[in-house]
Amino acid sequence: MAVIWEPELDAEASKWRAAADGLSREHCAPLAEELDREQRYPWETIPHLVDSGLAGLFLPQEYGGQGASLTATVSVVERIAEDCASTAAILCAYQLGAFPLLLAGTPEQKDVYLRAMAQGTATSFALSERTAGSDPAAMAATGVEEGDGWRLRGEKFWIGNGGASRYYVAFVKTDPEAGGRGITAFMVDKEAEGVSVDHLSDKMGIRGTQTSNLRLDTLVPQSAQVGESGRALRLALKTLNVGRIMVSAQSLGLAIGAFREAAARAVSRQTFGKAIIDNQGIAFPLADVATQITAARLLLYRAAEAYDRGEDVQVIGAQAKLFCSEVAHKAADVAMQVWAGDGYCKPSKVERLYRDQRILEIYEGTSEIQRLVLGRAIRSEVEVKG
Repeated sequence: MAVIWEPELDAEASKWRAAADGLSREHCAPLAEELDREQRYPWETIPHLVDSGLAGLFLPQEYGGQGASLTATVSVVERIAEDCASTAAILCAYQLGAFPLLLAGTPEQKDVYLRAMAQGTATSFALSERTAGSDPAAMAATGVEEGDGWRLRGEKFWIGNGGASRYYVAFVKTDPEAGGRGITAFMVDKEAEGVSVDHLSDKMGIRGTQTSNLRLDTLVPQSAQVGESGRALRLALKTLNVGRIMVSAQSLGLAIGAFREAAARAVSRQTFGKAIIDNQGIAFPLADVATQITAARLLLYRAAEAYDRGEDVQVIGAQAKLFCSEVAHKAADVAMQVWAGDGYCKPSKVERLYRDQRILEIYEGTSEIQRLVLGRAIRSEVEVKG
């Protein structure tokens, strides 16, 4: 039996996992260090993601996607994250942009935007603002009816894949007096008049992604509205429930990559005439990480399977995101300690993983937000049971 538990994937998921393994070895792993060093988007990898079907893996077949399960999708993200967290983050951002349309888009919107996504033209999820991250109801961007459409004004920030996307699902306040119940979502085209991406964040990690600002003073037609008026915050939260499972997969893949780097180093590195893994000070942290990765993997795949069965994943998604991201933190930290000075200096995969990991405890809801979600769930369960 392997030290880290291996999920028993069905034929579909196994096929896509194998495709991801081949693509990652050939295209993602060799580019990872260069993308990080140059903070460069992997444009040359996108055609391979499209041709392999991985770009549209979770999209329905009628829109050019593969119609794969979430279990298959997380197995792909996990595998790619082991080699390149940036490319895995791009796949996660694809999903995040697609889900509002999958959940609430019109047939016409799905046909245009989901079909474009399956061919590599990305849509980004534009919810956060500079002063409205964990509290999206505090957003300042507005939508006001004008003529036959809506005038959208304001800025959206921290947009994953934002600089590389053509389209955006932008969340704005259409009824400022209603707070969280006055938010509506609209499709926005980056090439439309009054739309601009005017900032790309200089990030600590996942530097192969483009995280952007989106500035809006644009008129969109009524047909651009996604879902019901004033109900978009609920739509965003439903999207994030799934997004958190995807980030859990990214976290787990990074944790496995860090563990394997640490384990290989611990076996090959000699001090005082023996491999350093023969010292309890090295072996015990690695044993802990292997156990934690196994537990995280069990939780991740249980969450994905729950979604595939149509279950509510708010609680288990929060648990998976919280636990997997913090296990990734532990794995990256142990790997850095095992590699010591060699791991601390560039170019080192361990050094890159150490930086890439940190965002996993922040985006798609911070660890504190996950604990808040779970605390409310605990209270609700106790009150219901009396």
